[in-house]
Amino acid sequence: MNITGNTIFIPGATSGIGLALALRLREKGNTVVVGGRRTELLEQIAADHPGIDAVRIDTTDPESIRETATKVLAAHPDLNVLVTMAGIMGVEDWTTSDGFLAHAEATVTTNLLGPIRLIAAYIEHLRSRPDATILTVSSGLAFAPLAVTPSYNATKAAVHMLSESLRLQLADTNVKVLELEPPSVATDLMPGQRDSSFAMPLDDFVSEVVGLIETQPAAKEIQVERVKFLRYGEIRGDYDQVVASLNQLDPHGKE
Repeated sequence: MNITGNTIFIPGATSGIGLALALRLREKGNTVVVGGRRTELLEQIAADHPGIDAVRIDTTDPESIRETATKVLAAHPDLNVLVTMAGIMGVEDWTTSDGFLAHAEATVTTNLLGPIRLIAAYIEHLRSRPDATILTVSSGLAFAPLAVTPSYNATKAAVHMLSESLRLQLADTNVKVLELEPPSVATDLMPGQRDSSFAMPLDDFVSEVVGLIETQPAAKEIQVERVKFLRYGEIRGDYDQVVASLNQLDPHGKE
């Protein structure tokens, strides 16, 4: 993926990694469209950052995805990068059905069906562009599990394999598949995560990500140094130690 000259849509970008990445990519000379469910936040982003377009989208709703795609592509026919950013994460207790089922279903809908539906809504347009990218967002927890977030771990592992599979299917097309694999980052994804000493500062994370995209335009995975501890445990042969170390932390990432 080239770092500049793109038209990029980032659903799930009203806060956290999505918004920070949107702003940094805008600074790099890209046209950026952000999406989210909260109208007041979208209006504030558009007011605070002239030049960034903001659209309402609910990635849990197939009709909202389809309607938004029509609007976004009408306004931005040069769109060539889709970032499937939206996601949720929460603590689940799998010892009783009341402790996890509703949240697990919502997590699968948001974290897995959301990206699948987004890709379905944009793939034909992306294939019409001379150079296009689908940027998926998995997690370090796709490769080593945090015990208290089973559904999140599972959906992010699925996003990783989906990315691998899509890359094979689209190998002979103009559409590249790039996978972003964040570690714990200081955002509000989980209660207490923003203030956790274990979480990577958001500005540091986004700076490293943008630097990797800029210096490695042909990369298949974007991995900041901090996520490699989780990503490569099995390859290094210390997977059990990685899992044990990860789960010595509480759900907020604090020791």
